[in-house]
Amino acid sequence: MPCVGDWLNNPLSIVRGFFAQNAPNSDWEKKVTEYFKEKLKENNATNWVPSLNDVPVHYLKPNSLVKFRCMVQDMFDPEFYMGVYETVDPNTNARVLHFGKYRDVAECGPQQEIDLNSAQTVTSERQTFYCVPVPGESAWVKEISFLAEPVLFSPSTSYTPSRHKRSYEEDEDTDLHPSKQKEQHMGSGGDLHGCVEPKRLETEAPAGHHLISPNCSPPLDLNFPLPGEKGPACLVKVYEGWESFKVNDVLEVYGVLSVDPVLSIVNNEERDSSTLDPMECMDTAEEQRVHSPPASLVPRIHVILAQKLQHINPLLPACLNEEESKTFVSNFMSELSPVRAELLGFLTHALLGDSLAAEYLILHLISTVYARRDVLPLGKFTVNLSGCPRNNVFTEHVYHIIQQLVPASFRLQMTIGNMNHSRFIPHKDYTANRLVSGVLQLASNTSLVIDETQLEQGQLDTTGVHNVTALGNLITWQKVDYDFNYHRMEFPCNINVLITSEGRSLLPSDCQVHLQPQIIPPNMEEYMSSLLTAVLPSVLNKFRIYLSLLKLLDYSISDEVTKAVEEDFVEMRKNDPESITADDLHKTLLVARFLSLSAGQTTLSRERWLRAKQLEALRKARLQQQRCVNGNEL
Repeated sequence: MPCVGDWLNNPLSIVRGFFAQNAPNSDWEKKVTEYFKEKLKENNATNWVPSLNDVPVHYLKPNSLVKFRCMVQDMFDPEFYMGVYETVDPNTNARVLHFGKYRDVAECGPQQEIDLNSAQTVTSERQTFYCVPVPGESAWVKEISFLAEPVLFSPSTSYTPSRHKRSYEEDEDTDLHPSKQKEQHMGSGGDLHGCVEPKRLETEAPAGHHLISPNCSPPLDLNFPLPGEKGPACLVKVYEGWESFKVNDVLEVYGVLSVDPVLSIVNNEERDSSTLDPMECMDTAEEQRVHSPPASLVPRIHVILAQKLQHINPLLPACLNEEESKTFVSNFMSELSPVRAELLGFLTHALLGDSLAAEYLILHLISTVYARRDVLPLGKFTVNLSGCPRNNVFTEHVYHIIQQLVPASFRLQMTIGNMNHSRFIPHKDYTANRLVSGVLQLASNTSLVIDETQLEQGQLDTTGVHNVTALGNLITWQKVDYDFNYHRMEFPCNINVLITSEGRSLLPSDCQVHLQPQIIPPNMEEYMSSLLTAVLPSVLNKFRIYLSLLKLLDYSISDEVTKAVEEDFVEMRKNDPESITADDLHKTLLVARFLSLSAGQTTLSRERWLRAKQLEALRKARLQQQRCVNGNEL
């Protein structure tokens, strides 16, 4: 068997060893999976596997073990490949059995030919997913993930990458002084919470969707859902259990990196059928171009292990059900109260001294769809923060603060131009046989901040009307209807939507909170910028853990409290039959749920119910007061 280090640098040698010992018995495949599973359980082993999120492809050794944190943007048709095949030497007639798993190109010696008629040939099936980095992933997530990994890579010399790289002198300097790479990421004093995205090694794709490949005449569209995204797109090939993965799932995959230059031949008419898998076939030129892009731009990962991620916060354990994770959770919950108090103070300053709005913002940030009853998503809590100054500086900085607290977010400026010209809804391109992404193709628990203060008078065209309708459906039903030309298909989602507006939003919301600034800073830009620089990185990390962890907690209401709430609601209806409705009960229960969770309580208490009623009364009184001042605006 190969030496221990080979499982990272040359995983195929491990696979070859198991295949040689166990073939043609299919047990060798299970043994390979178990081997790597055990290896990754060893102390900090996952940190030693280089990540495509952090390291450019040309720094990684082809056929080495890599990991990738990604969202499934599209899934292609299943493909057949030769799982086991036999080669024959025409001179000596010597036969050798090979495995085709975890490979794109068949292994065949110079004096050997593949025997396509061999009785030993086994045809297998695998599923290809087109995966992109998690849309809107925050810079601090990338930064902390990168710093957890040791510097183990150097530029690969086994092939020539077809992308612009840094100069040779820069690469040489980095090779000689690998610590400089991490110094670049640390910034001054190791600060992880600046608003500017740090300079990383070199992202795989520049800002924007298109890369120009020497092998394809039109630019290659990497199909990122959000504009300005950076990072690699990958073709992720899954061999087992792919039925459990679906579009928009967030995965972490471990597998064999395949960047063989011969894969780019499929983009030319001179495709060499003797080198590539002969069972592979593309229908149209456009489909061929999209489904088999140059491997230097869209690398392939042959998955050995894959898991759905509950969250992408690198400060939290990946799985909260394990014993070690339970210890982490209980330790953090013991100090929850001061963290909540500090976060409330921080957000109060950010919202110009309005503590009520800060309370509701905390509840919004920990909200999540926990179940669906028929078509109704339970747990969604869209907040409309009205009364925002018509000042781009305020809403932009509120978004920057949210961006520093949550793992993934996007700010949508609701202008007439954006509404009329942006692609919100993903649609099927039947010519290329792929799903073309849209802005609303987001991962679960992404924070979407819609800035309505930018809206001016103008005319919405057909696209604009469809986009506004799509936003309304997302907020109300937590679903996006993808366009398949002849029909629409519902894709359920779980997106936290915050709407900032001057008056009441044109879009629906679960809760409107009117901002009442207690501070009017003379210089808004300076005031908002100073908030993030004033908070310690360790405190900011506690805020991040707090908001991610509370989304994952279970919650229940005892029969006793349920009965007390029902009786209380009956009394409320008696006292004010006209203004208290069933919708008010639902909203107050929702506020009580997130209020309890924000205090670390997983059951509703009488005290939290009364506090929820108090918050709702204050919020409604404020809206009523504003309505009296401004007539029917609210």
